[in-house]
Amino acid sequence: MATVTKTTSAPQTSVFDVDANSLKTNSVDKVSSLLTSLLALVLLAVFMLGLLFFLRAGQPQAKALVLEPERIAGRGENAEGTERDFDPPAADEVEMTDPPIDQTLQMVAEAINSVAELMDGVQNDGTGKGDSRPPGPEGEGDDIIPRFERWDIKFQARDKKNYASQLDFFKIELGTYGAGIPRVEYVANVASSPVKRTGLPKDDKRLYFLSVADGALKRYDKQILQSSGINVGTRPPIKFFPKETEELLAQAEAQYYIKNRNPEFRVTDVGKTVFESRPSATGKGYEFVVIDQRYRNKLQKK
Repeated sequence: MATVTKTTSAPQTSVFDVDANSLKTNSVDKVSSLLTSLLALVLLAVFMLGLLFFLRAGQPQAKALVLEPERIAGRGENAEGTERDFDPPAADEVEMTDPPIDQTLQMVAEAINSVAELMDGVQNDGTGKGDSRPPGPEGEGDDIIPRFERWDIKFQARDKKNYASQLDFFKIELGTYGAGIPRVEYVANVASSPVKRTGLPKDDKRLYFLSVADGALKRYDKQILQSSGINVGTRPPIKFFPKETEELLAQAEAQYYIKNRNPEFRVTDVGKTVFESRPSATGKGYEFVVIDQRYRNKLQKK
């Protein structure tokens, strides 16, 4: 009797069959994917920064101009007038010699004419022609309009907080003076923690502007001073500009003149420059922008 042996053969696998275990994500794959994603993000960030750098480098940057110091003429303690009174010569300028008789007669005639001209300039109240120079320390200067008269400063502010932030950014100090109080009362750092102090007027050499026009900014100035413990009353608020901010304004004025008027900046030609503080084009902080400029020769804007 023959015995039939039954054998079981292994199932044949196809090349299209996939082991289910091989499809599971293991820890090595997870870490590898995370590192690859982070590397891609870093490379993208480096590319964007590099692109931003080259774009900025390609933009023309306004170079700081070397501006000559403005020499302001002032009459000192001399009386205000329309011309200039005659200044007598100093002792070392007088030559003590006896001239010939013909020169003496000529000098007498010239002196009589000079006296007649001088008397024509004497007013009814007995005073002379005075001094035509503007107020300020006595001295000769260029024929220019001083910055405190030539500049008009405006602020683009949404509210008092935003306005105070601009004052702090430019290190502008608020103050007030007068009404029998012999010292200037100041307040700085007005946006966060106001710092109050006092000082003598003669010790402050900074450029300053009075808030005289009624409006939101003058109201903000008074509120900031009063909230800092300074009784303003009828005294006008004053903005004191540090030297570095004054230089920013001077540079903006000159750059605008060169771009819109003449390649050679002449401050003697400028009658009025109007600035406005606004958010910086770089998105960081604020900047002063010239929004108008008028000129003395024809008093026209360009």
